[in-house]
Amino acid sequence: MLDFKLIKGQIDMPEEFDSAAIMDYDVENSLQMSFNLEQKLLKIDFHFTVKSISGEGNSVESTGQYHLVYIYHVSNMEELTRQEENKLLEIDSYLATAISAISFSTSRGILLTRMQGTAFQNFILPVVDPVKLLRS
Repeated sequence: MLDFKLIKGQIDMPEEFDSAAIMDYDVENSLQMSFNLEQKLLKIDFHFTVKSISGEGNSVESTGQYHLVYIYHVSNMEELTRQEENKLLEIDSYLATAISAISFSTSRGILLTRMQGTAFQNFILPVVDPVKLLRS
């Protein structure tokens, strides 16, 4: 990993929000890959949103939105990718899965620390299958 950037980190929480009333969370996330073959770089854009689901006590829910970017250098990029005639890039499935898993796991830790002191302080991003994450 060459670089990491927190592009967006926003939590909207009403002043009178009662975190104890949270019963569940609505979670959406997506991961997008892009490549610079000449420089052997791989970029991951991870987008994450969460919304509280409360029982009685909260008339407005809290929401959180994050956009994290990771830049990786892949020294053997030419061995793990192949440019198709139609300009599509074929990527080795092990590379895609490994980068997806590393990025998602790193994001879980970052989000855990960033959400402390908010309505989401008890939220932990669930573990997901990195292959399914790539398809989202």
